[in-house]
Amino acid sequence: MQPAHRETQWSALVGHASTLRGGTVRGIDARVQFGEPGIMLFQYVLRAELSSLTLPTAQPAERADGLWRHTCFEAFLMAPGAARYYELNFAPSRQWAVYRFDAYREGMSTIRLDAPPEISVRRLDDRLEVDAAVPLHELIALQGAPRLRVALSAVVEAESGTLSYWALKHAPGKPDFHNPLCFVLELAMS
Repeated sequence: MQPAHRETQWSALVGHASTLRGGTVRGIDARVQFGEPGIMLFQYVLRAELSSLTLPTAQPAERADGLWRHTCFEAFLMAPGAARYYELNFAPSRQWAVYRFDAYREGMSTIRLDAPPEISVRRLDDRLEVDAAVPLHELIALQGAPRLRVALSAVVEAESGTLSYWALKHAPGKPDFHNPLCFVLELAMS
């Protein structure tokens, strides 16, 4: 576990070995930091031949389920020592989702935010950049926590429909971003 601080440096996500057959993704970098008070900023850069990927087209910036079935960027947040955690999904379409879990993959509930994440997407010749600014005040399981444990990850869909899974750290076995071993960053809340 890295020491607690208010922002992270850019870190390379690692592709899960079982899902990297002949992919065209050259790499994914991610970082998280606190912006203005109460706002957490997640940033992702997917470097790839974008024409070989299936990227969701622009949609209204609204909540949607099942985003992880296609190209999607994710973050998982928990207070150290707590069982509850949040899963945040950000799609290149600008759709988003937030879920709360009572424990590892248990007690899932949908969180509807009064102030949804602000998602910006930039498609360039050789990369896709996605930034998501998330208001934390509605994630009540995190209130009062002096620090947060964070996992950053991504799902990338190839033109063929196959998915590759990327994370700062993978737990043993099949891809599983929910595994507590994936929560390798620690950020101070103040």
